[in-house]
Amino acid sequence: MTSTHATAAGTAKYTQRFPGRAADGHFRESQGLVLSSIGIGTYLGPPSDKADQAYAACIAASVEKGINVIDTAINYRFQRSERSIGAAIKYLLKQGYAREEFVICTKGGYLTPDGSMPSDPNDYFYREYIQPGILTPNDIVGGSHCMTPRFLENQIGRSLKNLGVDCIDVYYLHNPESQLGEVSRPDFYERIRDAFIFLESMVDAGKIQFYGMATWNGFRQEARARDSMHLAEIATIAHDIAGEKHHFRFVQLPFNLGMTEALTLGNQTVNGKEKTAMEAASDLGLTLVASASLLQGQVTRNLPPFVSEALGLESDAQRALQFVRSAPGITTALVGMANPEHVLANTKLVAIPPANIDQFSKLFIRGESA
Repeated sequence: MTSTHATAAGTAKYTQRFPGRAADGHFRESQGLVLSSIGIGTYLGPPSDKADQAYAACIAASVEKGINVIDTAINYRFQRSERSIGAAIKYLLKQGYAREEFVICTKGGYLTPDGSMPSDPNDYFYREYIQPGILTPNDIVGGSHCMTPRFLENQIGRSLKNLGVDCIDVYYLHNPESQLGEVSRPDFYERIRDAFIFLESMVDAGKIQFYGMATWNGFRQEARARDSMHLAEIATIAHDIAGEKHHFRFVQLPFNLGMTEALTLGNQTVNGKEKTAMEAASDLGLTLVASASLLQGQVTRNLPPFVSEALGLESDAQRALQFVRSAPGITTALVGMANPEHVLANTKLVAIPPANIDQFSKLFIRGESA
């Protein structure tokens, strides 16, 4: 078990490994840590030994090339992605890195098998979760989602073991908005409150450092949509529980060339004023992390010529990633990398400054007129 967590000194030390190689703006300070503007995601891929080894190698290579944000979830590849990260951390420690240098993020909320799909999933979940009293059938929404304290406690314990660490830097509630399909909004916020009270206790116990929400639809919908979520209301819950020192500090949401709502849709309200998710997060002291930066490869080719003119670079994939990491409200752009060629291509951006605000604005102006 690897001791401690990401620290201000450790993450600052990590940046010093790249003198003259990391461009200004690649590393950003947030919540007292220094985070790389690109992070490695571990969502896609089969639950196989070959994929496990590929991810572990790519995670280690990414860290060696200037990426210190590593993102996963317990359900990714049936817990195998967390274990691949654990293997990579073990390797990196042998190479002289310290645990304090990386920001390890995972998520809980979805029921998942262990390693592979069982022949009888219902029997597996009954034996593993319901029979021991970890959850009841009434705790489960949509046949697969749960965020009760007892379930989260179980999941954090499993994640810590899978990752081989004793503290997770950012622990996200995974797609909590999925519960709004079955649960009333008042009941939903009570569930969030119960989860946040528990997660604050996990911070006190030293098992997580921060917590947040990793969402898909929740912050991209019109304000009145059934599964929309409102950052100010959620932040108020955290504040009511733990005051100014609350640890609800991270939000993950999709942002890419095909999904720009976080920047363009005024679906949030802070102090009576309409805001975008990026503006609201900034006002509330929350760190925004972008998922699906390349939209699972859908924005890596055949981009309009004006994107190339605005951003330059070698490929549409690099331009798409540059767009996300350059957005004014995004701290880290996550990109899945289980292929050494993708690591090589994406980490070339470590040496290239993010687009400045003038370049970024021109991109939108050109996009509107194209």
